[in-house]
Amino acid sequence: MEWLAGAYSFSDELGGFVIESVSGSGTQEDPIVVTETFASSSPVTLVIRTKRPIRPFDDGTLYANGILYMRVVVRNGSGQGWVEFEFELQERLHQPSIFSDGLSFDQRSEKSDEISSDAYDKYSRDFEPYDKLLFHDGKVDPGETAGFSFLITDYTPKSVFYLVQDPRIPST
Repeated sequence: MEWLAGAYSFSDELGGFVIESVSGSGTQEDPIVVTETFASSSPVTLVIRTKRPIRPFDDGTLYANGILYMRVVVRNGSGQGWVEFEFELQERLHQPSIFSDGLSFDQRSEKSDEISSDAYDKYSRDFEPYDKLLFHDGKVDPGETAGFSFLITDYTPKSVFYLVQDPRIPST
């Protein structure tokens, strides 16, 4: 199913999780909120598509402008506790994002005030050849939810990109 919010659509078509709801316009004041349920502790991929014309850096909400404030709320339906949670942006499915594609978790800012989680105390960002956010120092037990907020910037916007979400379980 495809969910519309702001200038974008969001889809769980690649499987492994279910989108429960999507709302918001994608601005700082009204971020896109995607609520999901994971059935396992395996990585899943959220497909994000532009649904309005692309106009980089436009300051309104009528266009896909390459600036997308998001909040992802994930319910752990896996039966296993998660000790970390990683997000990775990909412009091409299954290929790491590179600097020249313009897609990142606000890579131009050294420390982003837009990055937070209500379940994990710390995060680290990894750029080149990936664009990753790893949340750690916390946990999400089975049946609990975790919220994550971040800013996605794309200085050369494309009509589709991907957000890989990877819950991490303790190693044995």
